[in-house]
Amino acid sequence: MIISSANDYREAARRRLPPFLFHYIDGGAYAEQTLSRNVQDLSQVALHQRVLNDMSQLDLSTEIFGEKLSLPLALSPVGLTGMYARRGEVQAAKAADKKGIPFTLSTVSVCPIEEVAPVMHRPMWFQLYVLRDRGFMKSVLERAKAAGCSTLIFTVDMPVPGARYRDAHSGMSGPYANLRRYAQAVVHPHWAFNVGLLGRPHDLGNVSKYLGKPIPLEDYIGWLGKNFDPSISWKDLEWIRDFWDGPMVIKGILDPEDAKDAVRFGADGILVSNHGGRQLDGVMSTAKALPYIADTVKDEIKILVDSGIRNGLDIVRMIALGADMCLIGRAFIYALGAQGEKGVTNLLNLIESEMRVAMTLTGNNTIKDITRDAVVDYDKLSSDAKAAMERRAAQVAQDK
Repeated sequence: MIISSANDYREAARRRLPPFLFHYIDGGAYAEQTLSRNVQDLSQVALHQRVLNDMSQLDLSTEIFGEKLSLPLALSPVGLTGMYARRGEVQAAKAADKKGIPFTLSTVSVCPIEEVAPVMHRPMWFQLYVLRDRGFMKSVLERAKAAGCSTLIFTVDMPVPGARYRDAHSGMSGPYANLRRYAQAVVHPHWAFNVGLLGRPHDLGNVSKYLGKPIPLEDYIGWLGKNFDPSISWKDLEWIRDFWDGPMVIKGILDPEDAKDAVRFGADGILVSNHGGRQLDGVMSTAKALPYIADTVKDEIKILVDSGIRNGLDIVRMIALGADMCLIGRAFIYALGAQGEKGVTNLLNLIESEMRVAMTLTGNNTIKDITRDAVVDYDKLSSDAKAAMERRAAQVAQDK
């Protein structure tokens, strides 16, 4: 099929992947209302077109946490990335590295830190959950340090896994899940050979290395439920802040008060995120939450954002709404599942091209130039129009 956008990669991935994997990445929690809002609310943010500006010196690069990036973009931490392509974390990391943007490795990756970090020429980012086993957390942070990881993304919105109904229907969880997944693999021979057979070992690489034995994926959802810690509080972050001497970003912020708490805590950044609609359904989209948070803490902390971002126009929208940079998850997994490293590379090139068009036609030469003026404020337009009508009425009355 012809690939011209991230949406095309979604369809290509649907055809290529066994249903249990496609629906695991494609789905959300409960009725998937937040999942839908993330995309819809962001796509409805109107860009403010401005023309006849000299845009010959367009520059999409930016700097964050002392790192120079070719785009204000990073690849999000996604669990089980290694199941979407053969050693998928390695392939995605190579694509990000060649593009000059960060790749973030998930705690629950298939490929361990020690396998992924060496393929990159820039520092890898690492994501950490709060697990019941604090010894594992300390061990994995030590390994991330040793591997040269620069930035820690600490996820706080997953003390318990969200209820994802699709997973039970697709075979990711539920009765006879192993048998159903095997049957799906049989009718998807390309995936079965390249990933199912040649992509082994299939386990939680970082956890297996710590425990000294494979942690298989047969009951992945059950493992999450048993090992995530619902007692998480700001106190749990204090020893991590003391231990980790690099930039630390708190992921899962949707409320301005939580953003202020992150500033008081001493975080270097926050990641405005609702976990891609995969945790608490019915909450605000990140496109709606971001402006309130940015108005509260914009000059005090770096603001990152994810959830609902599918193309380069979305990145320009998010930056205009107050973000310093964006992260994408589903979009790059679709591309990875469809075409491996080649697909992720092409997706990043598409995003860059889309950003160039959006920045050119909104009159913004650099990322720093993109402000709230780059999007249309309909409330302001309405008030300005009302004021203009009142002025005209006053002028007519005066003329009489």
